[in-house]
Amino acid sequence: MLDLLPEETLRQLVNLLVRLVEAAGAAVIFVGAAIAFVRFVLVAARRHDDGFIAVRLFLGRFLALGLEFQLASDVLRTAIAPSFTQIGQLAAIAAIRTALNFFLNREIEREGRTVNDARGRGSLDAPGGHGSSDDPGGRVPPGSGNG
Repeated sequence: MLDLLPEETLRQLVNLLVRLVEAAGAAVIFVGAAIAFVRFVLVAARRHDDGFIAVRLFLGRFLALGLEFQLASDVLRTAIAPSFTQIGQLAAIAAIRTALNFFLNREIEREGRTVNDARGRGSLDAPGGHGSSDDPGGRVPPGSGNG
């Protein structure tokens, strides 16, 4: 049979892709953490407690996305003739990362409702109680006139 792409070459290519996807996940998490840190410092300087929830939501979204990239790299790693040991390791890693992502997303949803409820009560920092225009969730509350 004609061997268009030897298995060793394919392994090297997949290993390169794994490293690129892992780097992308790490970059997403780093960028989110760096921006969240700046936002945290600004909120702390204003001594505005409601802003901390928005910073946590913002960072949580980046963490969730970064975890998805890391899981993708784990799946790629086992794409070529995986052993039973590798499949078991992937299953364990996937279960842990999926559980982390599930609970992180649940926390994001709960905190998002808290932020939206606070906006409805007019307790956030922007005029009219609708938060700032740089809302990390990108959502406009109902009745704000912006949507």
